[in-house]
Amino acid sequence: MGKNKPIGIFDSGLGGLTVAAQVIERLPKEDFIYLGDTARVPYGTRSKEVVERFARQDTLFLLKRKVKCIVVACNTVSALALREVKNVSNVPVFDAITPVAKSLSSSKTLKIGVIGTRGTIGSNAYKIAIKKANPNIHVFELACPLLVPAIEEGEISGNLIKILIGNYLAPLKKKKINALVLGCTHYPIIKKEIRAFLGPNVTLIDPAQEIAKTLSIFLSESYSVPKRAKVKRSYFVTDLTERFIKVAEMFLGQKIKSSLKKVDIESL
Repeated sequence: MGKNKPIGIFDSGLGGLTVAAQVIERLPKEDFIYLGDTARVPYGTRSKEVVERFARQDTLFLLKRKVKCIVVACNTVSALALREVKNVSNVPVFDAITPVAKSLSSSKTLKIGVIGTRGTIGSNAYKIAIKKANPNIHVFELACPLLVPAIEEGEISGNLIKILIGNYLAPLKKKKINALVLGCTHYPIIKKEIRAFLGPNVTLIDPAQEIAKTLSIFLSESYSVPKRAKVKRSYFVTDLTERFIKVAEMFLGQKIKSSLKKVDIESL
């Protein structure tokens, strides 16, 4: 019944386009609608109550467009407001944290680091979910607040990002972690630099890949593969500037300037 409906994806800004890119790669025949709340980004520094209100508005926007499921690409919303999203939604909801925890349920990796915004890390959501899935894992969480603005300013290689990564991740390196969860949608953009600092023996876990994998399994079990000549992908933002266009294309890895549309969701 919902096979011709689009997937709904939202994030606090444009970092969630790394999730959209994974969805495109794994589910190339699926339509989707993306919403980035660029007027109110970042969510990671906000209170739980404010994040819940924003997440509710993001969700209602997508539901009005008759999506068949909702992907919460934002780690902060996944950590602080997932219950609010599920309470509002009448379609299945997929978050960023649950698929990661599930993928580690039978892992023999004993030391895992998690990096993210202050909101995500302060909630301990990743730690709680991972420990519930696998009590044998030791989880070390670390907030890295300056990585997001640096990435959005295009500092994705070179000395500045290397210094930030070195300063933030040195404690995790000392802990001799076996894997690192990239608990913010921006971080896959600097995966190469993170890997260079931590070394080849540390596995990098990208929640975007785990979300796309979980979504693929759900859709294959619930719907037949859509048969259409052309897919429809819509990109909405709550504020639109030339800088946002540049950042969006960096995250998605393709030109989408003509596809970006500005919308108002604050009345929802």
